[in-house]
Amino acid sequence: MADEHQFIENGLQRSQIDEFFAEELGRAGYGGMDVAKTPMGTQIVLKAEKPGMVIGKGGENIRKVTTALETKFNLDDPQIDVQEVDEPDLNARIVADRLANALERGWYFRKAGHTTIDRIMDAGALGAEIVLAGKVTGARSRVEKFNRGYIKHNGEPAEEIVDEGQGVAVMKLGTIGVTVKIIPPGAELPDDFQIYDDMDPEEVVPEAVEVNAEGGVEELLEEPAEEVADERADEDVDEPAEPGEAEVDEDVVEEVIEEEVAADEADDDDEDEGATVDPENVEEDLEELEEDVEAEAEELMAEMDEGEEEAEDEEGGDA
Repeated sequence: MADEHQFIENGLQRSQIDEFFAEELGRAGYGGMDVAKTPMGTQIVLKAEKPGMVIGKGGENIRKVTTALETKFNLDDPQIDVQEVDEPDLNARIVADRLANALERGWYFRKAGHTTIDRIMDAGALGAEIVLAGKVTGARSRVEKFNRGYIKHNGEPAEEIVDEGQGVAVMKLGTIGVTVKIIPPGAELPDDFQIYDDMDPEEVVPEAVEVNAEGGVEELLEEPAEEVADERADEDVDEPAEPGEAEVDEDVVEEVIEEEVAADEADDDDEDEGATVDPENVEEDLEELEEDVEAEAEELMAEMDEGEEEAEDEEGGDA
């Protein structure tokens, strides 16, 4: 069997074993399991609220479960270890089953949801979320959520830190799915940070102190402002002068403006003097223009007469 097929087969078998334990050990407060295959057989660690009910009188119940695992799931020499859950209100699987049972007994969903999530937070959880999906009150299904504290929904923290459990409440109108997510107390989240007051940096982060001693930010801050200005001047960077460094004399500015205006007026006068008009030349130019216009007019009239004669000749030929 290929590796990917083996992974799928192991996951399917694990889900089936989990469903089997949930049906057989529901009254004992089943809180999940861990399966590990060893050379000696299959090691299964059960978590339960009431380990005595799982083991049974004289170990009768545990032997029955072991035999069922061998025959039903073909496990080689299954070894079951039962552990008691220290705080049932912090186990998402147990809380989901409790809430589902409360709904089946007739509890109103809002009261059951708020009561359950308050108990989770009172147990010391950093955050919790309860989701009820289905026909909660009427014929139309909907989703109701109850949130407290801080919860992660995606990424590695959601898979590694958040404890998630599901349960099903069978009602007259239909089933209601119950999903519970809990962040246990003391969980180390990636976005957590601590602030130390009156602490020596060498005690908290000695490596960072060594790096700074070799040449870090502190040396740049201790440099005088004049040295920084000299370095910038070497780079030939044009920087605007700060206000107040150089005072501008208004009289000098006015004199420069007056000189520029006088120079412009002198240029305009020179252009006007060089552009004087001779009246005799103007009359000669006008006579030449009139002759040209008369010549063009005569040519146009001759062309029009020729066109009319050709049109009359064509009409006479057609007749």
